[in-house]
Amino acid sequence: MAFLQQLVAGAIILAGIAASEPNPSCIRTCGSLDIPYPFGTSEGCYLDPSFLITCNNSTPLLSPGNIIKVINISWDGELRVSNSIDRYCPGNSSSDMASEPTVLNFPVSHTKNKLTAVGCDTFGFINATEAQKKYSVGCLSLCDSIDSVVNGSCEGIGCCQTSIPKGMTSFAFTAGSLSYPSTVDNFNPCSFAFVVEEKAYNFSSLDLVNLQNRQTVPMVLDWAVGNETCRDAKKNSTTYACKAANSECYDSTNSPGYLCKCHSGYEGNPYLFDGCKDINECEENPNVCGNERKCTNTPGRFKCDCPKGKSKEDDCRSKVGSSQKSLIAMGITISLLGLLVGGSWINLGLKRRKLIKLKKKLFQQNGGLMLQKQLSNRNWTVETAKIFSAEELKRATNSYDESRVLGKGANGTVYKGVLSCNKVVAIKKSRICDHSQIKQFINEVFVLTQINHRNVVKLLGCCLETEVPLLVYEFITNGTLFDHIHDKSRSSSLSWKMRLKIATETAAALAYLHSETSIPIFHRDVKTTNILLDDNYTAKVADFGASRLISLDQTQVTTLVQGTFGYLDPEYLHTGQLTEKSDVYSFGVVVAELLTGKKAVFFDSTGRDRNLAMYFVSTVKEDRLLQILENHIINEGNIGELKEVANLVKMCLSVRGEDRPSMKEVEMELGALRIMEKHPMGKEKLDTEETECFLPASARSFSFDIDRAGYSSTKSIAEFDSIRNHPLKSLGGGR
Repeated sequence: MAFLQQLVAGAIILAGIAASEPNPSCIRTCGSLDIPYPFGTSEGCYLDPSFLITCNNSTPLLSPGNIIKVINISWDGELRVSNSIDRYCPGNSSSDMASEPTVLNFPVSHTKNKLTAVGCDTFGFINATEAQKKYSVGCLSLCDSIDSVVNGSCEGIGCCQTSIPKGMTSFAFTAGSLSYPSTVDNFNPCSFAFVVEEKAYNFSSLDLVNLQNRQTVPMVLDWAVGNETCRDAKKNSTTYACKAANSECYDSTNSPGYLCKCHSGYEGNPYLFDGCKDINECEENPNVCGNERKCTNTPGRFKCDCPKGKSKEDDCRSKVGSSQKSLIAMGITISLLGLLVGGSWINLGLKRRKLIKLKKKLFQQNGGLMLQKQLSNRNWTVETAKIFSAEELKRATNSYDESRVLGKGANGTVYKGVLSCNKVVAIKKSRICDHSQIKQFINEVFVLTQINHRNVVKLLGCCLETEVPLLVYEFITNGTLFDHIHDKSRSSSLSWKMRLKIATETAAALAYLHSETSIPIFHRDVKTTNILLDDNYTAKVADFGASRLISLDQTQVTTLVQGTFGYLDPEYLHTGQLTEKSDVYSFGVVVAELLTGKKAVFFDSTGRDRNLAMYFVSTVKEDRLLQILENHIINEGNIGELKEVANLVKMCLSVRGEDRPSMKEVEMELGALRIMEKHPMGKEKLDTEETECFLPASARSFSFDIDRAGYSSTKSIAEFDSIRNHPLKSLGGGR
């Protein structure tokens, strides 16, 4: 009976093995590509459908879609494929405007690939989906002549590169030109964008033309089995993929799931039951034991023995007896242990001294002495501007734990920190630091710590003991304006009154930075993600990572344009000249978002990319404003008010900076509208007249009680109306 039970159990095991093993008749090649299990070309030959490779006329194509060619499959979880190049050639009707959306079974490797754009008047960006969230990343490449291009360099002159997010499986990338016609068409007729394996692409000036004839570039995918860890996968023996007896499992580092490998001393396919074969080290390396000893292969390893018939055993064996060996071994062990403990203490002390020296060096290198001197000269208190230690911020963020991340961007990562006094702060950790600009950086930190404005996020201090300086800001509780506008569950509760308040407060903050600080400050990256809201929906302008302090007698011209697609001033893009009107343009895009609920770069009903600034201006000119406004902010009593704000936005979005109002003028106009909102008589007058007069400079003497968060009139409505009707600058004249 027992024998029969064992026989049945053995038959069940053999049946399970047969069911999970691939068909022996499976074709394992396609063209020149070897296709090892778990991959396969037909049903019964692969682990699951995600590993299907279609062989089409000796060309291996990746499922789904069967449009991506497979170049190589490696056991370490990398799948090298051919990826298409998107190109845009202005004036060529057959030119590609955007690549077709690509959906993959495995994520694109964020450690091995880069989004690359090539051209002298070019932007490239990628629209992707990760965990049901849509996002875009991109870069900008500019140059005015082929002589300025440097071969092998992709830092924004002729070629730019940027990292791609982790876990990207669905994406489409786009190449575009900033202007048409372009002055670079004679030597760079097209713009190109593609995702490419970083080490496989080396930029050359010849690519400005030659990429027209190239269709694909190599790209690396991270493949793994399933989406479980090894620990969870092992619980189900029928689906666990590491079948070989001498195999082991390890978690994938770049994607969900796990991988298998043979134990040391074995080689082969760990996904097959008999896949890991013993390596015969004696045959592979005949001299592995030297000339005097014999090599004997054992499972997973080998041993070296004395040759038979040798006259002197002493040549191979020790003269020391077993008891003496034990004592000597114990003595050696204790000695080594003592040396190890003593060495560890010495090494720890040396490391500590080295770390202290490094922190001191970095502190000086990052301008710490300069900042200390400036703070002491002004007799600032510790509370006003503090220089934090690296250890203090490390404790505050729990060693920069991933759970403390508030947000990530092109400039760096922001962490939530809790100081020893239980004060909650936001700590910005930038990606790079230009040490040639340290003096400028210290001056900026010094000036920004002096800013005490209700609508500007307060800079509390910095840490200069790290490779890249850390900035510490006050913590704002209610997230970004971007989240409140574009999250449907939040946007419906954001009334027009609240939106007007937020716009007014943001304008007040920017006007203050432009004209009321000791040195004018241009933000350069005004956008809805850089405007935070507290629990009372008070706006706070944040992230001065791209800001610049401008001397009163200085014209700011930059060789590298900084900012965010959709918000960038077109005049700044073409001239490289930074003015306060660059912030005015970006602010106009922000208010357009508040009015329409659309993103700065959005997809229209046909699925094409649209620029909100251009779309908004053209819609206002065509008198179609009410068609694009958020439905829930429109009522019979505020249409005139909405039109006035829209006309103000149109002026802010003028192509030429000189046609735009200043932030101070914008602040006063929005503040006036808020007063009208509070006084029904004034609002009725606004709705009936639908006047479009901009407050003149002379009107600035009108006495407002300004607290930077809102406005309260200290004059009568009649006096206010006399100022509003002053016959000056029409809002309808913008370009």
